[in-house]
Amino acid sequence: MELSAQVVRRVTRELQDLVANPAEGIRVFINEQNLTDIQAEFDGPQGTPFEGGVFRCRLTLPADFPASPPKGFFVTKVFHPNVSTTGDICVNVLKRDWTSETTLRHVLMIIRCLLIQPFPDSALNEEAGKLLLEDYDEYDKRARLMTSIHAMCAVKRPTPTPLTTSGANAGGTSSSDNTKKEKEGAAEGSSPSLKKAKSEQGKAAAAAANSTLAKVKKGLKRL
Repeated sequence: MELSAQVVRRVTRELQDLVANPAEGIRVFINEQNLTDIQAEFDGPQGTPFEGGVFRCRLTLPADFPASPPKGFFVTKVFHPNVSTTGDICVNVLKRDWTSETTLRHVLMIIRCLLIQPFPDSALNEEAGKLLLEDYDEYDKRARLMTSIHAMCAVKRPTPTPLTTSGANAGGTSSSDNTKKEKEGAAEGSSPSLKKAKSEQGKAAAAAANSTLAKVKKGLKRL
């Protein structure tokens, strides 16, 4: 059974919005051949054992969506109380808290917040849940190890600028020109007024990020 035309329009609209206006730390990839297969990447939140990693996740929509919730699972292996060893995700928004009005954006934001605030009392991975409660240092160590092995390799590295046979950059800019620009940038960056402006911008960005996280955390409920 395929999704109705009305549901297809809704899913398409939500996915396009997620691509055009990404949620913090989340990237969504549209599978135009199969809209029921939604793929996303989560940046590991700072200050957690998952920091620095990129975690791939999938949502699969059932034939009766949105009457029934999607099924979610991590493709990237992660050591987490609410993620089974096979990747299944345990979170209320995909179970009893689901309603036909729940958006895909909300689901993805809640799943990423699990990386910030796990719920060991309703663990799918009992070992991870037990360690989190009884020996956090060991839990942190195991989670970071899994992140370094399975999630770091997913991070895309910048492609080095190709060089010509003469050693100059392909764009024709010489190393002396680059050095000059670096010095000019350093001089501009040392301006007191510029430093103050950057500091104020940084504070504003941090405040906005904290506000967003606080709003999302309110949507989390213990299972």
